[in-house]
Amino acid sequence: MAVYTTINDPSAHFQTTIYTGNATSSTNINNTGNSNLQPDFVWIKNRTGGNDWHDLTDTTRGATKSLFSNNTNAQGTAAQSLQAFLSNGITIGSDAQVNRNNVPYASWQWKANGGTTVTNTDGATNGYNTTVQANQTAGFSIVKFNAPFDQGNGRYNLGHGLGVKPECIITKCSSASADWYIYHKDMGGSNIYLRLNLADATSTAGARYTFYEPAFTSTIFNMDWNNILLQNQDFICYCFAGVQGYSKFGKYIGNGSTDGTFTYTGFKPAFIIVKRINDSQDWVLWDHKRDGYNQTDKSLTPNEPSAEETRSIDILSNGFKQRQNNTATNADGSTYVYLAFASNPFTTSDGVPTTAR
Repeated sequence: MAVYTTINDPSAHFQTTIYTGNATSSTNINNTGNSNLQPDFVWIKNRTGGNDWHDLTDTTRGATKSLFSNNTNAQGTAAQSLQAFLSNGITIGSDAQVNRNNVPYASWQWKANGGTTVTNTDGATNGYNTTVQANQTAGFSIVKFNAPFDQGNGRYNLGHGLGVKPECIITKCSSASADWYIYHKDMGGSNIYLRLNLADATSTAGARYTFYEPAFTSTIFNMDWNNILLQNQDFICYCFAGVQGYSKFGKYIGNGSTDGTFTYTGFKPAFIIVKRINDSQDWVLWDHKRDGYNQTDKSLTPNEPSAEETRSIDILSNGFKQRQNNTATNADGSTYVYLAFASNPFTTSDGVPTTAR
């Protein structure tokens, strides 16, 4: 019998939840998926305001400690931001970033290991110990480490806990001002990176091997001191590997048409991020909740605090299809990388197919 997925209910590992703010401290936001989800990584954005930043919090760094995808700022602490991680959601305070009165918000939530971390020594040879909480079933781990001293220009090993080779890594120095660096398996080289806080195309500027892909294994990834690592600073990394029927990290070529490129994922997506890699264009984020139907138009921009914009796709039972001649998402002949997570597998492990929207 064909194996279609190892995860029949993606909502046990990832959920999109939308809510309306009330500017009140200690407000519980409950998830509504088929399974309860105690999140370990939460990304929140005001959908209509152009001044509120993308707020990213995780259980490794702790509640009230935010980073912002559209900014290089060091981690900030705000008692009225995300206040707690619940067994099926989050508690938010009155901070405008997460809870303006009568304002719609989107939150995207991933499960790692319930906030329980372990010391990982896999990278101790020519590298550093890391603090890891991993969800190997869903191909996701949160990695924290400190680069204690300057060892010159070199590559350093770091344990990730996934049990398989990472396909995408999002990393940020949390204790100092610095760019967000992203590794994606389909960008075309070991010294190539994107920056989540910028619209820039892929770059090798200042890098020898920003992420040294040939050294990646099922236990470690490898980063370069020359470009990313800062002496005696803390870093947070979100590491991902694709899981059939649940997540995929790939690329597609745009065709510049409203009858746009179809991208097969093997599941009905709940969350999609796209970035053009051969030109300076914004990152683009869609989910399955804010429109709730096709054509899906409401996108957000991870590198900007802007409100929702119209960039059109169809979310299908087995992938997504571009529906707009938009340079950020579907320019003719241009290459795009994407991250996608499922609301339903295309077919369950019992052979039950999902439906289109």
